[in-house]
Amino acid sequence: MTTTATTTATTTTTTATTTATTTRDLLDARADDPHPGLLFEESAWSWSGFVSECRTRAHLLLDLRDPDRPFHVGVMLENDPEYLFMIGAAAYAGATVVGINLTRRGEELARDIRFTDCQALVTSKELTGHLDGVDCGVTAARTLLIDTPGYAAQIGRFAGLSRPDVPEAADPQTQLLLMFTSGSTGDPKAVICTTGRMCRTAQVRHMGLGRDDVSYNSMPLFHGNALFACWANPLLTGGTFALARKFSASRFVDDLIRYRATFFNYVGRSLSYVLAQPERPEEGSTCLVSCYGTEASDADRREFHRRFGVWPTESYGASEGGLSIARTEDSPAGSLGLPYPGVDAVVLDPATLRECPRAEFDSSARVLNGELAIGELANLTGARGFEGYYKNPEAAAERVRGDIFLTGDLGYRDEAGFFYFAGRGADRLRVDSENFSAAPVERILARHDGVALAVVYPVPDERTGDQVMATLQLAEPQHFDPQRFAEFLAAQPDLGTKWAPRYLRIARDVPVTATRKVNKPALRREAWEGADPVYHRPGRELVYVPLDRQARARLHRRFTDQGRSHLLPTPNHTPEDEPARRRHTASVR
Repeated sequence: MTTTATTTATTTTTTATTTATTTRDLLDARADDPHPGLLFEESAWSWSGFVSECRTRAHLLLDLRDPDRPFHVGVMLENDPEYLFMIGAAAYAGATVVGINLTRRGEELARDIRFTDCQALVTSKELTGHLDGVDCGVTAARTLLIDTPGYAAQIGRFAGLSRPDVPEAADPQTQLLLMFTSGSTGDPKAVICTTGRMCRTAQVRHMGLGRDDVSYNSMPLFHGNALFACWANPLLTGGTFALARKFSASRFVDDLIRYRATFFNYVGRSLSYVLAQPERPEEGSTCLVSCYGTEASDADRREFHRRFGVWPTESYGASEGGLSIARTEDSPAGSLGLPYPGVDAVVLDPATLRECPRAEFDSSARVLNGELAIGELANLTGARGFEGYYKNPEAAAERVRGDIFLTGDLGYRDEAGFFYFAGRGADRLRVDSENFSAAPVERILARHDGVALAVVYPVPDERTGDQVMATLQLAEPQHFDPQRFAEFLAAQPDLGTKWAPRYLRIARDVPVTATRKVNKPALRREAWEGADPVYHRPGRELVYVPLDRQARARLHRRFTDQGRSHLLPTPNHTPEDEPARRRHTASVR
């Protein structure tokens, strides 16, 4: 893959991008660049062609704009070039792209679109089915279906027009993106990202990647990882961005070879899915130089290095932009690593804002002083980089104390300064790198006949992150029918793709606190142990079978093999993180 750009042109482009203050500036620097900018399936665009597509759609958005409403455009697509064209269009038009999470369904999905005041929606004929029977607040006339002749005609009206002159596009404080995350309240929060923040993110020159690199992304574009950790760098350097429509473990190696990828990004269990594929001789001869992501287990990192010859670089980062931590070569097993240069990362008691003492460990790496050492991961100067949540000042206030940014995540720190992750609070879950809260899942499960109470909470996954566990309180638990329950779940249109419980406890009574609130820490502590019957889903299929003694033994062996046996439930022992978890929960509610 070669380029005809001259040395002089490259030098000029580099100067322009390093002095840029907005995403529009970065795009302008690529406007005459013939280097390959985007590869997708059988199609390819040079950077100049990419910028032209963005400018064309900017005129389309300006033509559709309702000046009496926020200039917000929802994008509900799988990974598609149109997604990136729309982000570029928003940068030129002074608009905001709202990334719609495709794992949500029905009324929860419609609520996201209404809440963020989308005046237009970019989607496809197939994906409109996610909204069947619900009102998302966008009229048919303002719903752009990218796979129809009508959309092609709309674009054709503006093809070839020069860059629109929009004052808001030159202001670094103009909103460029709203990206949904979830907190502990049950309602998602839309993280604000300005056009200036995207530009600054690109200027970090992530992982040392340059113009000759091909960055491959198969993670969803509505997630900050795909945009910040993969697309932003080629936008700055003029490197090449290769886009997959969706993640596929079976196509992963073929895509690396096809695009001659030198870098890829990942989240959650992606590496474990890749490593579950049969080993191939081509894995050791790709063009890969580096990869970067979150939540891969130490065992998966070692196995990926053995098979592909590249060490994954692990990181911790908040979508809000307030804290970034990454593993280093000398990071201890199981740790998050060290903060990026200039990041004032600490572990704080959120009630007092005092720094927690360093953790002390026993011979099995269990924290001995967890009640004191575990607190909230924070950045003493991170509030400057946090741009807030859309229409949710109360939630934003929970994250900021003066210059301090509080992540809402629990952690601890060892004597050498390395950080460790300790949990997310009883009402929040992270499954396959998707954040969501328990409340909407509980509402769905409570619809099932005979369920007096549904309680949803995270339990550890054997490799990384969380799995969903639910306790169902039934008057007659002996009559519970797992097949009928699975059929009920399959029929729920608003059940998110990650929400179906992996573990299911059937109980006559649910533990409560002295104030008669459900005692979720006790349920988490016991997890799948205890006297009540527990069912589980052995695979991805929506089929529940009893978690008997043999199944428990196999599960425990998998935790041990992944070096996560310290996370196994211990019903007769309070885990070290529970006191800090209770302290954290009391401080933010």
